[in-house]
Amino acid sequence: MSNILNQRHLDSLESEAIHIMREVAAESANPALLFSGGKDSVVLLRLAEKAFRPGKFPFPLVHIDTGHNFPEVIAFRDKKVAELGERLIIGSVEDSIQRGTVRLRNPATDSRNAAQAVTLLETIAEYKFDACIGGARRDEEKARAKERIFSFRDEFGAWDPKAQRPELWDLYNTRVHPGENMRVFPISNWTELDVWQYIAREQLELPPIYFAHERQVIPRNGLLVPLTDLTPPREGETVETQVVRFRTVGDISCTCPVSSDAATVDAIIAETAITQITERGATRMDDQTSEASMEKRKKAGYF
Repeated sequence: MSNILNQRHLDSLESEAIHIMREVAAESANPALLFSGGKDSVVLLRLAEKAFRPGKFPFPLVHIDTGHNFPEVIAFRDKKVAELGERLIIGSVEDSIQRGTVRLRNPATDSRNAAQAVTLLETIAEYKFDACIGGARRDEEKARAKERIFSFRDEFGAWDPKAQRPELWDLYNTRVHPGENMRVFPISNWTELDVWQYIAREQLELPPIYFAHERQVIPRNGLLVPLTDLTPPREGETVETQVVRFRTVGDISCTCPVSSDAATVDAIIAETAITQITERGATRMDDQTSEASMEKRKKAGYF
């Protein structure tokens, strides 16, 4: 009985997400789907397949590439796009640095995560996108918890949490003026557990770093920082080899794995069911700078 109820729950979430995607396609003149190769965007691709196949997607895929991504994720991204036969547009933070629109104290090593907002806005302006579909979920973080499914951004790409549009009875106001933009989150009502259960049901392939593997890490402030050229040990720190996996993937400079021996989707589901820390709270250094760090980035145009 519990399995039947769970399948109905996933069916309901899937139906809502497909409806939202079709709403974007119907109401937006030039939408895009943000695809990073991470688990949430992989789920979005499956939902887009169910919403629009056997035809082509009514939007291109867009990835804002920091240049500091995990190579396993980039390889998976390219493989998945090739399998789907869809168009991929890559916005490069490195190009923004070269243009001078992004300035970092040390471009070779500084985190480029927040800088993605600039490159995203430049990509939106270049291709004149009026809606960008993303894989954010409300259970991830406090700022995302209060954000609407259709999240209005002004002509500067800024989000004003005090001026959000009502979404009563699943009715969405999609109107934007030229230069304005919508960020749309079809899986906003999903949880991390829902995502993994859907991955299991749909038998979706993911980058291997989501599963338990040995990796050199640096214990730092309660997190396990992966040892890379971008994240070397500081004075007095030690490097350990641990069995870990990534709950979320992003810029190498701010994304940490967690200790885990979960090497299969079923094992990850069991582990996720009992965890008490959100995936971003457990893994993202950029979200620990302040309680409002995500909201500040969103107000500046971040995903």
